[in-house]
Amino acid sequence: MKIVVTILIFLLYQGSYLNLLLAQEISATEIVRKTDEKFKGEQSGYSVMTMTIVRPSWQRTVEFKSWSKEEDYALTLITSPAREKGETFLKRKTEMWSWNPAINRLVKLPPSMMSQGWMGSDYTNDDILRESSVVSDYDHTIEGSETVDGHDCWKIKLVAKENADVLWGKQMWWIDKKEFIALKAELFDEDGYLVRSEKASELRMMDGRFIPTLIELVPAENEGYKTILKIVEIKFNIKIDESFFSQQNMKTIR
Repeated sequence: MKIVVTILIFLLYQGSYLNLLLAQEISATEIVRKTDEKFKGEQSGYSVMTMTIVRPSWQRTVEFKSWSKEEDYALTLITSPAREKGETFLKRKTEMWSWNPAINRLVKLPPSMMSQGWMGSDYTNDDILRESSVVSDYDHTIEGSETVDGHDCWKIKLVAKENADVLWGKQMWWIDKKEFIALKAELFDEDGYLVRSEKASELRMMDGRFIPTLIELVPAENEGYKTILKIVEIKFNIKIDESFFSQQNMKTIR
């Protein structure tokens, strides 16, 4: 009996020691990098999504397609509703534009518009066009471990670097240790006030990756407001050239 107890203690010690080694082998920045890349692809990506905007007295749904290449290029096409169908948004490095076919107008978006709600939702233009980077624009630290919906997660703090041009002064992410999925996030302004919370759910396999397909965003100060993002289709590391992300393609993409 004493031998069995000794073996159990040894195995428990070995398991704890192994977990400690694993924690030491991966940094907070690498955890955030893996999480970011898993959702959008290491090199490029394509997605079809629906976004439901919920308000106390009404709600509406917007459908769109998005293409991206690394952190420098992104193109988003609205496919529904009919009133906004064909509108596109383009990012090429530090420059961003919107195209409205109804009025045949191409508009360059200034940095000041990145904090505005995209298509009237609780998401910002920055969220959709990815002007800022959660990897390079923030310092990252592991704050501990917590359980979210039964998943063992790292609790990661992201603090904006001093000269970074970002919307959020601080972010808190809860990242699944096995799948590198951000299951929960809290975003704070420069003064440390909570602006919005996000919760990911409905995990499933898509294009060979286990990812959340439903994300609910809730503003902190607007009761009854939320935006629900649902992934219909997603592909990772597709073949796509930089020339795809052009003003000409904004007007012809379907």
